[in-house]
Amino acid sequence: MQYTLLIYSNERQDQDRSPEAMQAEMGEWFAYTKALRDSGAYVAGEALQPTGTATTVRRRDERLLTTDGPFAETKEQLGGFYIIDVENLDEAIAWAAKIPNVHRGSIEVRPIVKFE
Repeated sequence: MQYTLLIYSNERQDQDRSPEAMQAEMGEWFAYTKALRDSGAYVAGEALQPTGTATTVRRRDERLLTTDGPFAETKEQLGGFYIIDVENLDEAIAWAAKIPNVHRGSIEVRPIVKFE
């Protein structure tokens, strides 16, 4: 079964971290991604640019509306994701618990719908 691990953190707090702390954590991210790949669970994953670079698109009646930035202000912002293929939710949660920034953010584990 495939799951998306949606990685949320507070962008402002992340930006306040020292360059040394950010660089040290990058090694943890690379090691985590390697472990996922080596296990065979890795399907895809990407980091996202900050929410200030986003554009939100809506259609209301016949009008197309675009807004700079995210749809809503939140304490945590989506910063990236992994798609994994594992046996069950327990295994997906185990992988989510190993994500390097889980101690200062949150990881949403969501099953992917398979259309046949």
